[in-house]
This record gives sequence, C-alpha cells and structure tokens, in this order.
Amino acid sequence: MGSVTGRTVLITGAARGIGAACARRLAAEGARLVLADVDGAGAEKLAGELGQVAIKADVTRDEDVEGMVEEPYRLWGRLDVLFNNAGVIRLQPMLEVTREEWDRVMDVNLRAVFFVLQAAARRMQGQDLIPGAELRGKLIQTASIASYRGGNHLMTPYSASKAGVVSLTRSAAQALAPQRITSNCVCPGVVETAMWEQIDREWGAVEGLGQGEAWKRRIRGIPLGRPERPEDVASVVAFLAGPDSDYMTGQAVNVDGGLVMGN
Repeated sequence: MGSVTGRTVLITGAARGIGAACARRLAAEGARLVLADVDGAGAEKLAGELGQVAIKADVTRDEDVEGMVEEPYRLWGRLDVLFNNAGVIRLQPMLEVTREEWDRVMDVNLRAVFFVLQAAARRMQGQDLIPGAELRGKLIQTASIASYRGGNHLMTPYSASKAGVVSLTRSAAQALAPQRITSNCVCPGVVETAMWEQIDREWGAVEGLGQGEAWKRRIRGIPLGRPERPEDVASVVAFLAGPDSDYMTGQAVNVDGGLVMGN
C-alpha cells in the first residue's frame, strides 16, 4: 500500500467509529489531519492522542463547513484528501417517518455531504498537484451497502440518503476529472460502532427483540464469519487516500465481509 505521508486530510465525523479509526490509521501512515466533528470535545481528545488538529463543526451549517475546509489551507496551504464521513441514522417503520426526521437524516447524510464536497472541490481545483502525483485532490465519501441492498424498511431515510451519496460520488467523479480530482466512496456493512448499538436498540424496540438480538440476527449471514470492525473500513480508506488508488474514480467500494457481492 502506498504511503499517505505528508498528505493533508480533512475527516468529518472524526470523533468516533469509522471516522476515528480512519484518523488513527492515516496518522500512523504519516498524514496531516484536521479532525472535524460536532462533538468538539471528542475530536479534541482524539487529536491530542494523535498529535493532530481538531475543529468543532456542524456539517449542516454553512459557516462551519467554510471554517473546517479553510483550516487545512490555513495550516498547510492545501487539502489533498477529504474524507466526507459524518452521518446519522434513525430506525422506524417507513409509514411512521415524519417530515422532520426525513429532513434531519437527509440534511446530514446527503445535503451536507454534497456541500462539504463542493466546498472542498472548489478549493482543490485551484491548488498545485499533490507532490509526486497527477492529481490535485481526492474526495472520499462514506456510503453504505444499505444504499443498494435495501430490504429493511426500518432504515428507509438512511438507505435513500446513502444511495444518494453513491450517485453524488459518481457525478463528482465525472465533473471533477478534468480538474484532476477523484471521487470514490466506501460502502461498509455491519460495523461494530456506536451507530450499530443505536440500530440494535431501535430495531429491538420496534420488533420486541432483546438487547443484542438484532445485532446477532444481522451478523449471522456475513460470509467471512465475523462482524466488521471500523479498522476494516480504515484500511480501504487509507488505500483510497494514498497514491496506489490515484487511477480510481467514480467507484463505490464494498467493505462488508461479503454480505453484498456486486452492486
């Protein structure tokens, strides 16, 4: 795997879960990181652990997006990689989804992903090439196998938002290739994170399941025989952030232990 040494990376949703695992992996490989999260204290704690920079930011607020995208330019004069990772979920029967809940999920998972991507790409297109590379910048989004697997009506807004992320990723790849900017996304499966603890609680509440039962039901069919860890996603994100993936763009990469084979 190619090194990301010296590459500057902005991670949204960095304080926990997949974002935190990716921060640890990229820091270990020599990247310079700005860790953004609405949980400012959590981001600061992780940044202190890794010797990196944290910024409190709500990705749904335009002024916060502007500030966090500006931070790597203020510190280092460029942004090489955006890991556009912040996301939320809520499980409930499809016919009970309210407009307010639909809008909340879409605002974070799709609208914010687009406008963070847009803000970063606008800055990237005016900068020099990444040293030693043919690219000016790299965009990486977090989608999900829920974007095309569907099937669980309890995740309707979430699944729709993540399908939108895959589509957005491919549109950005087409639009930005002439500017030498790539766009790809990762599609995790069933990952051991706080988000899946929430899913287990809410799924259990709807279907009358005991604690942990929804989780056990969901991981039972993973061909590789174990739940996914955030570090499994971090390995692929590190690849997408590094030089070995410089000729990839417009791709949605499944990282799911074999739950979905092809999309």
